[in-house]
Amino acid sequence: MLRSAKKIYGYTISATDGPIGTVNDLLLDDLNWTICYLVADTGHWLSGRKVLLVPEALGQPDWASRSLPVALSREQVQNSPHIGTDEPVSRQMEDDLHSYYGWNPYWRGGPRLFGLRAAETAEMLARAAQERAAGKASEPDPHLRSSTEMIGYYIQARDGEIGHVDDLIIEDELWAVRYLVIDTRNWLPGRKVLVAPAWAEDVDWAHRKVLVDLSRRTIEDSPEYDPSMPVNREYEGRLYDYYGRPKHWD
Repeated sequence: MLRSAKKIYGYTISATDGPIGTVNDLLLDDLNWTICYLVADTGHWLSGRKVLLVPEALGQPDWASRSLPVALSREQVQNSPHIGTDEPVSRQMEDDLHSYYGWNPYWRGGPRLFGLRAAETAEMLARAAQERAAGKASEPDPHLRSSTEMIGYYIQARDGEIGHVDDLIIEDELWAVRYLVIDTRNWLPGRKVLVAPAWAEDVDWAHRKVLVDLSRRTIEDSPEYDPSMPVNREYEGRLYDYYGRPKHWD
């Protein structure tokens, strides 16, 4: 099912022997647009630390009660490699974290590659391997991005700006970012539309912009998104047909 990232923020994360904290961010890989980590706010329990959990560590979410169980004990989380709340996540930190928990890293072909075609998977793995090998282990991972930071980025069409990112739509089984929710209220008051991240040409992180190779009119006239309604396959079909793009489920 497709879910709003903003609605996932605040979900309780529970270990096998008690609560860990609440979700306050989702870290995504901008090469394949998948969620790599949930960031837990542990309050005063582990003050000054950032707790990262891979989606594969989660049990069956209880969406009704806004609860995410994780197959770890509180002691395991407490003894995990330290990551400061203000520190960027480096490659070495990721390596240490995955080694500690025994997780299969997504950059080595782990289960974070869902939803990609074979050619896309091979290309992404090759690029990631080259970039990780070329960079220093202490440097921040250049493709690990905060979803909360991206919300608010401007959308730059071919002929000018057309709104900003208001939310991300996440496929909860695969933890893939399927759509960016675009708020066009500066041009079309109250109207929101969806654009798949695969349709974006680039993300200008320095200038907080998402660049799309579409005209403003094309985006304006696309099927309207209603945040109060779930995104279903019928709506997705109309969206892909409108843009003339291959459907992600084909």
